[in-house]
This record gives sequence, C-alpha cells and structure tokens, in this order.
Amino acid sequence: MSGALKQGMLKLIRRRFRIASSKGNAMAKIVSVHSFRGGTGKSNSTANLAAAIALQGNRVGIVDTDIQSPGIHVLFGFDENKLERSLNDYLWGRCGVQATAYDVTSALKGAGAACSRIYLIPSSLRAGEIARVLREGYDVGLLNDGFQDLIRILDLDYLLIDTHPGLNEETLLSISISDILILILRPDQQDFQGTAVTVDIARKLEVPQLLIIVNKVLASFDFTVLKAQVENTYGAPVAGIFPLSEEMIQLGSSDIFYLCYPDHLFSQAIRSVAEQLIGESVKLSF
Repeated sequence: MSGALKQGMLKLIRRRFRIASSKGNAMAKIVSVHSFRGGTGKSNSTANLAAAIALQGNRVGIVDTDIQSPGIHVLFGFDENKLERSLNDYLWGRCGVQATAYDVTSALKGAGAACSRIYLIPSSLRAGEIARVLREGYDVGLLNDGFQDLIRILDLDYLLIDTHPGLNEETLLSISISDILILILRPDQQDFQGTAVTVDIARKLEVPQLLIIVNKVLASFDFTVLKAQVENTYGAPVAGIFPLSEEMIQLGSSDIFYLCYPDHLFSQAIRSVAEQLIGESVKLSF
C-alpha cells in the first residue's frame, strides 16, 4: 500500500459512526469477529453468538465480508439457489444494500421473543464473482456506508461482521468502525504471533473494546492458566475459552450448535460471551 493511500485509509477508518436505532436512546453495536489465520472457527463462533443475542429479543444482522471464501450461510441452512443478490452486488453498484439482506430468523426454530430477528448479508458463492474480487477488488469505502444503511433500514440492535482472516484494507475498515472487536485464536504458536500483530493494530486504530476468544481448546488444558497466559500476553480480556467439541465436529456446520446443544460447555461459553456483548448485568436464558 502506498504512503498516500495508507494515510487516506487511516483517515477513513478512524472516523467513527454511532447510529441510533428507533428504540429510544439505545445505540446499535457493530461487532467485528476476526482472526489472523483461517480455520479458527470464526464463522461458527459468529453464527452462534448471533443466535444467542437474537434469542433475547434483539434484531441482529450478520455481514459475511469474507468475500474471497464465504461460508457462514451454511450454518443457517441458506439455500444457495435462492441467492439472488449478495454483498458483491452492492459493492459493485448493482443494488442497494437492503436488497442483499435475507431474513434467516427461521434458524431459531421458533425460539426467542416475537421481536427476535436475524438477517444475513451473504457474499457471492459464484466462482466468477470471487475471481473478480481477487482480480479487481472493490471500493472498501462503500462497506462503511452499507453497514450504516443496514443498521438504519433493518433497525438493528447488533451488526456482526464476519471478516476475512489476516489483515488487508477491508478488515482494517471493519475493525476500525467496530464498537467491539472479537479476536479468535487457537492455542497455537502461529495464532499467538499473528494475533499479537492484530492487537497492536487494533490499539492504533483506537477500537473502543477488544475481547479475545480462545477456541478449539483440548479438555486436558487448564483453562484458568490459559486464560491468564493469554490476558498477560495481550493485555486484553479473554471473553471466553471454547472447548474442542466432538459434537461440533459431528454437526459439521449443518446447524447452529448453540441451538442444538444449549447445555453443552461450548454453548455455555457462547452464552457468557453474548452476555458481555449485551451487558454484564444481563444473564441470558435459553
């Protein structure tokens, strides 16, 4: 990235937007879920957190900005044949962002409050569309406009952004405009080193709140010791430690784990993180 472009991006991404929902003085929260490397369970964690938050009567949007390798739609049983518009169409000026939002509240299977809603904004699954992103890129400034419009039009309480692993202009923008950044890593030395870079950048971008999730942790680990180690390493709170689950592997992303196994240790950890996102005084029930 050139020096001029870098300076321009920094100016753009340091701008902060707080969008009031129509529910009085409540402010919608933008939550980016990110990992430095792929395979950390980022999309799975995002989907489960969205479900846990929506069950409490919230309106939740999920944007799949992992345009190069989209996948979160699978967890909601989204029929690829019904994908008429995607985030790609909005970014390339083919439609308004609201046309890319699909109501996937049915994934909650009737649970939650009457006002519970989940909207999914998927990225295109077509090989040609993905190839175009890799070849041409897109105007990342439109992402910020799209996020604001989604919150306003869909009257969202929470907008969760499932980012592309690693660091590029798109993820920098998503991180910088977030109220909360969740970094997911595994107990792996490569993850530890890469996450350190992301933490440093997040602090330079003045992200208001930074939380860490350690995922796919073997039962043989001492979770208390691991939590202390990670917090000391990054100087940031560990919001949850998610155990490696055989049931999760068996489910194979065919459903949302939190809804299928609400009493599982993984689901308990999801519930704890969701409580922290909603507010520490809130105790979720399911």
